[in-house]
Amino acid sequence: MEDFQIFEDYISRYFTLKNSSNTPDISYFIIQDYDADKFTQLVNDMGEIGYVPFIEEYGDNYRVNIAKKNEIKKSNHHINIILFIITVATTIYAGYLFGGSIWDGVAFSIAILAIVGTHETAHYFAARKYDVEATLPYFIPAPTLIGTFGAVISVKSHIPTRNALFDLGVSGPLAGIIITIPVLLIGIHYSTIAPINSGSVIFTPPLLMSITSYFVAPSVPNEYMLQMNPVAFAGWVGVVITMLNLMPVAFLDGGHISRSLFNEKIHKIMSFAGIVITMALGWIPMAILMAVIMVMTKRHPGALDNVSRISKNRKILSLGLIVVFILCLAPLPLTGL
Repeated sequence: MEDFQIFEDYISRYFTLKNSSNTPDISYFIIQDYDADKFTQLVNDMGEIGYVPFIEEYGDNYRVNIAKKNEIKKSNHHINIILFIITVATTIYAGYLFGGSIWDGVAFSIAILAIVGTHETAHYFAARKYDVEATLPYFIPAPTLIGTFGAVISVKSHIPTRNALFDLGVSGPLAGIIITIPVLLIGIHYSTIAPINSGSVIFTPPLLMSITSYFVAPSVPNEYMLQMNPVAFAGWVGVVITMLNLMPVAFLDGGHISRSLFNEKIHKIMSFAGIVITMALGWIPMAILMAVIMVMTKRHPGALDNVSRISKNRKILSLGLIVVFILCLAPLPLTGL
C-alpha cells in the first residue's frame, strides 16, 4: 500500500513494532503488546486519514491489518417508506390467499411485519448503541407464499469490538422471537381442526410451536390436523426466520455471533456445519444461498478489535441462544399423501 510508512508511524505511537509486511493488496504489522484503549485511539486517528486497523492474536504477538475505510453515503429514507408500503400490500395479499378473506390478509400482514420489523429494528438500535452507521430497515416485497423476503439493514461502518459484534448479531433473533411467541399463542388459539387429505400441507412443528400448542391449541384427534390460521402461520414463519438467522454461517446473525465468540478458523467450520444442518432440514435453496454468500464473502473479518475478551454475561447468553436455536428447528413442510 502507498501509505505504508504513514501506517507504521501511527502504529508506532501506541505499540511496539516487531515486524511488518507491505504488498499491493494488504499491509500488516506484528506488535508485541496490546491495550484496548490505545487501539481505540489508533482507530480514531487512522479513521481521520481514511483507513481502519483490525487487530487479532498472532501466536504470542498481535497482528494489525489495515483496510480502507468505507465511504458512508447518506441514506434515502423515501426508499424505506416505499418498500414498506409495497410490502404491506404484498403481505396482505399473501394472507388473503392463505386465509380467504381480506381480514385474514390484514391480520397476517400485521403479524409477519411485526416479527420481521422488530427483528431488524433491534439490529438498528444495537448498531446505534456502538456508533456503527446503519440504515433503517429495508422491507423486501416478493411474490412468495408470505409476500416478502423479509427485511434487512445495511451496516455501513466497521464494528468496534467482539462484544459489539455479538450484540449486533443477537439483538435481531432475540427481539424477533419475543414477538413471535405471542403471535403463535394468539394464532394457534384461534386455529381450527381439519381432516388430513391428499392436498394437506403437513407441518412438523418445531419444539417452540409444540410447547405453545400444548397450552392453547384445541385437541386434535387421529387423522386430523391443526389447520393454522394466518396469524399462526405468521408465527411459524417467525420461528423459521429465527432458526435460519441463528445458523452460524458467514454474515448471518448466527455468523456474527459465532465470529464474536471464536476465531476465523472455527467460524468457517461452524459455517459449513450450519449449511449442512439447513440442507438436512430440507431448506435446500436457503442452504445453497448460504453457500454462495460464504464463497463470495470469503472471510468474516470479525470486529476491529478481535483481541478484546467477550463478557461473561454474553457467554452465558450464547448458551441460551443454543436452546432457542434447538426450539426453533423446523423441517420443510410436507404434502400429505
